[in-house]
Amino acid sequence: MDSTDLNDRPDQLFGLAMPMVEVFGLKGETIGEDRARVRMPRNRAHSNSRGEVHGGALAVLLDCALACAARSHAPTSFGVVTVDMTLHFVAPSDGDVIATTFCERRGRSLCFVRGEARSESGELLSLATGTFKLVERKSP
Repeated sequence: MDSTDLNDRPDQLFGLAMPMVEVFGLKGETIGEDRARVRMPRNRAHSNSRGEVHGGALAVLLDCALACAARSHAPTSFGVVTVDMTLHFVAPSDGDVIATTFCERRGRSLCFVRGEARSESGELLSLATGTFKLVERKSP
C-alpha cells in the first residue's frame, strides 16, 4: 500500500498520530503484506559526538518501523506496544537511513518482527528483532 493516504500530517506514520514521528522526521514509504519501509532523513540533531547518526535515533527508527510491520495487515485498526526489541549495530551512517521490516508471525495478540536499517547506498547499518503486542484501536 502506498503511504500517501496514511501520512497526511507530519506526526503520522501509516495513519496513526505519534509525536515521536514528527520529532525524528520519520516518513512512511510503504506498508502492507506484513512489510513496512520507513525513512529517517538526516538531521544534525540526531548525531553523536562524531557527527554520525546516534544509535538511539536508529533505535527509534527501527522500533517504529518494526511496529508498522506488526500492524501492516490493518494499519489504522491497531496500535502496538513494544514487548521486546534487540538491536545489533553494524556500521555508522551520516546520511538518511531506511528501515525495512517484516512480520514473521502474527498471533492473536503478539507479533514477531525482524528488520534492518540501511544507508541510501544500501550499506547495512543495523539489524533488529522485536516482539509487539497488538492493541485494537477504538473507532472515533
